[in-house]
Amino acid sequence: MIRVGIDVGGTNTDAVVMKNDEFLGGEKSPSTPDVYTGVELAVRGALARASINANQVDAVMLGTTHFVNALVERKRLANCGLIRMCLPSGSSLFPFADWPNELVEAINGTFHLVNGGYEMDGTEIAPLNEEQLLKAADELFEKGCRQIAISSVFATVRNDMEHEAKKLLQKKRPKIDVSLSCDIGRMGLLERENAAIINASLKPLAKEVVEAFQKLQGSVGFDCPLFFTRNDGTLIDANEVLRLPVLTFACGPTNSMRGAAYLSGIKDALVVDIGGTTTDVGEVINGFPRLAGTSVTVADVRTNFSMPDVLSIGLGGGSRIRPEQPLAIGPESVGHELLQRAYIFGGDVLTASDLAVSIGRAKMGTHAAPEIENADELKQLLDQIISDAVARTRTSDKQMPVIAVGGGSVLLGAQVDGLEVIRPPHHDLANAVGAAIAQISGEVSKVVSLSEELDRETAIAQITQEANEMAISRGADITSLSMLSLSDVPLSYLPGNNLAISVTVVGDLKMEQRK
Repeated sequence: MIRVGIDVGGTNTDAVVMKNDEFLGGEKSPSTPDVYTGVELAVRGALARASINANQVDAVMLGTTHFVNALVERKRLANCGLIRMCLPSGSSLFPFADWPNELVEAINGTFHLVNGGYEMDGTEIAPLNEEQLLKAADELFEKGCRQIAISSVFATVRNDMEHEAKKLLQKKRPKIDVSLSCDIGRMGLLERENAAIINASLKPLAKEVVEAFQKLQGSVGFDCPLFFTRNDGTLIDANEVLRLPVLTFACGPTNSMRGAAYLSGIKDALVVDIGGTTTDVGEVINGFPRLAGTSVTVADVRTNFSMPDVLSIGLGGGSRIRPEQPLAIGPESVGHELLQRAYIFGGDVLTASDLAVSIGRAKMGTHAAPEIENADELKQLLDQIISDAVARTRTSDKQMPVIAVGGGSVLLGAQVDGLEVIRPPHHDLANAVGAAIAQISGEVSKVVSLSEELDRETAIAQITQEANEMAISRGADITSLSMLSLSDVPLSYLPGNNLAISVTVVGDLKMEQRK
């Protein structure tokens, strides 16, 4: 199988071509303001280096920062509202309670509480009230909300009321697009609700992004499926991105970490990915990023995504340097203008890349490295910033290597925080490699009540089977399925013998189902 992996970053766009496990060629191109020009240049360059024609490619895997950037910048977000099914209880903490005001304003966020939802044991708090639901939807529509998120109390126990509400709105209010919290899953009403709202606000942008990349497929000459990489390092097809764009948020760091483990052949390690603007530090276990164990904050909003536990700092190859006291490196960066503005490329801005060349860690550029005042002190500061990030990411004192990837990885020395630094072949394209090797996943999270008829092992087996079926429906090869993660947590604060069970399985893409 020939795959093209693409990663669109803030500074560079990378593309690689791989045939099964063999790296055939890759290209790094500066990201462009319109994004797609940079992607096309990178893809055409990678195909040329690999001596592969576009019509030979079986699948294209794409990682993009479009969605997280839109949320962080508070731009290109749709007006959306929320309907929570919870009354007569479930109103002690309102939606948007922990959101930044400017983000609520950016999406014109508003909400309604209506009858419905479930108790812990699956009994109804109240039946769904059709009149209330339609009235709430009409009022949100009048306020400009064409996107509506629906959440129900304990949808992780039973989700049929959310689906019933969506079916009703699709029939009687067809101009409204609906996102369900149960499609994103996991425990925590507010976190699940927040994720559904974010998803709703991104759906129009998702349509633009998918259509643009599909158009790009045609211009390059691809005749194959287009996939996007998910937060957990697996794949989601273009049609599912239209419905659940929120699942692709953290694909950048995830792709880099997966690519680092793959290129180095090391399954357990710390990964330092240095780009033009930021450095991401995380840990890979068995080739996959270690996921955050608690709720994850995205753009100052608490969510429940399956996301890698990554520390991001404002340090990259384009980071501006202040050589006078007090010394500083970053967080300001010249970003994608590095090739024009750094001294080593004929510019007039002192950057971290200039420092790397000046102290002998890298050879690059079209001009000689500048004489940098306080170069030794700046070198110590650079090493200290990265060492501190690595130390904060380590979960034990176990000796493990640090895999350095990304175009800015030349900033690292031979050791970081006393650990050996390894730069695998093609390390500067690790993020695109991570996209190219991504697999298909199935993830199911539920709360179950154990009884004489349903013991722990049976409950786990049932949920694992659901995850397997989900992965297969997405195109995974049934013979390659394996367990990626399993957790079962007793909910001791609730009456009865309850478990929160989460299962994730992964498998290789079975192209025969996609042709």
